[in-house]
Amino acid sequence: MATSRMLRFVSVGHDGPEKRDAPERRADFHEIYAGFIAAKAEEQASRCSQCGVPFCQVHCPLGNNIPDWLKLTAEGRLEEAYELASATNNMPEVCGRICPQDRLCEGNCVIEQSGHGAVTIGAVEKYITDTAWAEGWVKPIVPVRERRESVGIVGAGPACLAAAEELRKLGFQVEIYDRYDRAGGLLIYGIPNFKLEKEIVDRRTQRLADSRIVLTQNFEVGRAAGLADLKAKHDAVLIATGVYKARALEVPGVGLPGVFPAMRYLTASNRKGLGDTVPDFDDGTLDANGRNVVVIGGGDTAMDCVRTAIRQGALSVTCLYRRDRENMPGSMREVANAEEEGVRFEWLAAPRAVLGTEKAAGVRAARMRLGLPDSSGRRAPEPVPDADFDIPADLVIEALGFDPDDVPALFGAPDLAVSRWGTIAIDQRTLMTRIDGVFAAGDIVRGASLVVWAIRDGRDAAAGIATYLDAKAALKLAAE
Repeated sequence: MATSRMLRFVSVGHDGPEKRDAPERRADFHEIYAGFIAAKAEEQASRCSQCGVPFCQVHCPLGNNIPDWLKLTAEGRLEEAYELASATNNMPEVCGRICPQDRLCEGNCVIEQSGHGAVTIGAVEKYITDTAWAEGWVKPIVPVRERRESVGIVGAGPACLAAAEELRKLGFQVEIYDRYDRAGGLLIYGIPNFKLEKEIVDRRTQRLADSRIVLTQNFEVGRAAGLADLKAKHDAVLIATGVYKARALEVPGVGLPGVFPAMRYLTASNRKGLGDTVPDFDDGTLDANGRNVVVIGGGDTAMDCVRTAIRQGALSVTCLYRRDRENMPGSMREVANAEEEGVRFEWLAAPRAVLGTEKAAGVRAARMRLGLPDSSGRRAPEPVPDADFDIPADLVIEALGFDPDDVPALFGAPDLAVSRWGTIAIDQRTLMTRIDGVFAAGDIVRGASLVVWAIRDGRDAAAGIATYLDAKAALKLAAE
């Protein structure tokens, strides 16, 4: 009987959650997708073909047991589905909202490849966990036994939150140190509300606080305390600060007023949405209202910027990307949403200069074409001779990616080794740095990447820390 509920992809078509019309959603920062109702979630979950080798699971960084919780959802066994989803993912409802499913699980769904349309995995994942919160199934963590060892975690982004949760489940005493006034990192200050409303993150961090994890805000390591101080206080330390240093645009005029890095722009918008006083926004410096905006870059951060500018009431919004649509690193779903909302894309175009005298007035761009593949295997863009063009812009946003800060210098830890890219060097098996008892995970090791990879790295770091502390405890016991 239960099996008959599955394999319905031939008779039931792909049907995602309802999306608000573009004119309506342009006017606010609310999430653009509605949630599934129970009947729709069960129907769409029933389309799963229950593959012997589930490529959706293989291509999920967390290895989520997707076919199993789809089957449980189709059978109406939602609490069990939630338990299974949360066993491998510390924030299923966040990943259900912001993961690029079109590049990961859904893009590799077998029935998508066979032409029947992917199972709506992300929407079902979101539905399962939102239902769990509404029904009160999500409880504070109560370890089976408490342990005396403590772990200090530097940062409060997704890698940190995942590691903190896993360590607390094992009974360790955990304290998170973060330089911001709210926990969540990129989830709070980088990702706009129309993709992830902030109460979704707040309830996660509140659960950690209710689980007796200490959240110490406005604490900047290197100023309030050095890495050595944290190491002396805790039995192990995890560094997961992310990467926030913007890659600079290197063209004439880039220093003119009106040119800003993406994170400064997005943080101002998110803070305003949270009710903060934001002088740079309030005086119009970082407000796109009534302005011509050009965003330079082709990743998900660029998509966040262009869609934010639309909602702020920009006169025009143009995204400038040096490769074509097929080679864009961002989610195609986000590109489609941006186009629906009125963003203009200039494909195969790269900035040559920011125009203006006293402030930015436009961007001069070179028309590009794709040449031979470079060392990465991607076809390298090269300028087309005599094909420059100008775009009016009094707000230019650089969304070219992020590099790591100089963590050893900031933390007063010159013996903290880094790679040639500036990321923290670790033992890939244990995730420990070259300093005993100090671990690192997330973007500060991997480089700028997806939230789902940060969660995976945080979970792996927690496992490495637990193994390290277990070994120390065993040695201490043997010595006694």
